[in-house]
Amino acid sequence: MRTLVMFHPDCLEHLPGPGHPESPERLHVVMRALWEPEFAGLAWREAPRGSREQLLLVHDADYVDTVAALAPLEGTAVLDGGDTVMSRGSLDAVMRCVGAACAGVDAVLAGEADNVFCATRPCGHHAEPDRAMGFCIFNQVAIAARHALHAHGLARVAVIDFDVHHGNGTQAAFHAEPRLFFGSSHQSPLYPGTGAASEHGGSNNIVNVPLPPGCGSQAFRNSVAMRLLPALRAFAPELILVSAGFDAHRLDPLAQMELDDEDFGWITREVMAIAADVCGGRIVSVLEGGYSGAGLAGGCAAHVRALMGR
Repeated sequence: MRTLVMFHPDCLEHLPGPGHPESPERLHVVMRALWEPEFAGLAWREAPRGSREQLLLVHDADYVDTVAALAPLEGTAVLDGGDTVMSRGSLDAVMRCVGAACAGVDAVLAGEADNVFCATRPCGHHAEPDRAMGFCIFNQVAIAARHALHAHGLARVAVIDFDVHHGNGTQAAFHAEPRLFFGSSHQSPLYPGTGAASEHGGSNNIVNVPLPPGCGSQAFRNSVAMRLLPALRAFAPELILVSAGFDAHRLDPLAQMELDDEDFGWITREVMAIAADVCGGRIVSVLEGGYSGAGLAGGCAAHVRALMGR
């Protein structure tokens, strides 16, 4: 498999402050893992900067303007009551996140790579069309999905989200769009309180698989295999995007699930098998959460190893 990694050093310049879980060290951990000799076959590309036009595919113009106006020249600015903080480098960082996800779509659709992993931060799946939430400023995976529709004319695009927190922002962005599918496995109850199994979207295009605290490997795999993967296959997307969060790892301090590294490899291979059957293997994965250094490194390595066909 030809796997391309999108990265830009601007993503290290988002500095929410001491003690904040979404720290630059998260990306350093990922990069150290992917610089190990076993990943020498990866191709690397500098993430471009996203555009205002791409932001407006998902986000309200007033919200986009507010974020730009609040971006501080020094110190920090708070967007949502304390969780989501901007520093001097945050706007550049998040625009690289958007650019990476959209350029990843361009690359796989042009046949330049079989799949792409966007090693970027901050995460994005909680950001709703009109507000920041949960460490997330703009929703890069939702923007990339709409980019695939608008820039490439695709008819069906899916997002699979295995972050431990429900991707409420992606669900909100997809709710009324039958060309987009959102499938999520996540701990419940947990922030942000959305993602009930009864939430199906405006066109029956949403599948949520809430899992209880303490859920381990076998229950996770059984639930995903029975409920999430068949729905993804039935949707038959022309492109699959992944919100790749690693905070369902048993080591993570912000949740209470009990997954291990290989569970992330397993779900990646299962999604890849469907992608091989329905969309020529085309996958773009975007880094979301993961707040244990060891859990993030191990889970991410298993995910990228699977993307490489190993």
